[in-house]
Amino acid sequence: MTDSSSQGPARHSDDETVDAIVRAGPGGAIAVAGIATAIVVALWFAFYLFVFLPRSV
Repeated sequence: MTDSSSQGPARHSDDETVDAIVRAGPGGAIAVAGIATAIVVALWFAFYLFVFLPRSV
């Protein structure tokens, strides 16, 4: 068997670390999603301007 008393303080510290990360929120994930969306929209506009508009004129 494993002595659970030796894991007590480390476990508590890990829980506090996880709680601090969760309280910080998903800022990085939102930033990455926003940048990816901006790139997709920019590529769509570039494709529209340089491919579709010249063909319709």
